[in-house]
Amino acid sequence: MAVNKITWERVGRVTEPGRYMYTFGWLTITAGDLQIWQQYPDAAFTLLAQAPSADSVSDEFHLGAFDISPDARSVSDNSHADPAIEGLH
Repeated sequence: MAVNKITWERVGRVTEPGRYMYTFGWLTITAGDLQIWQQYPDAAFTLLAQAPSADSVSDEFHLGAFDISPDARSVSDNSHADPAIEGLH
């Protein structure tokens, strides 16, 4: 099963929480999501689909778990991991 991830760059580095229309559907971004991206600009969030409602006409998504270094190997695979980051995984 593929997991879709999304970065701040891909959503246009939005600066305000809200509901935004993208090619894949509507994405709700919270103030907490933005705080994480401000601290870790390269973080990649898991894109989660919300259960469809009777009123929705397109797909609705929100952000789930995130990885602060999506291009790096996981700490468990890296014997030279930074101990300060280890607690974040």
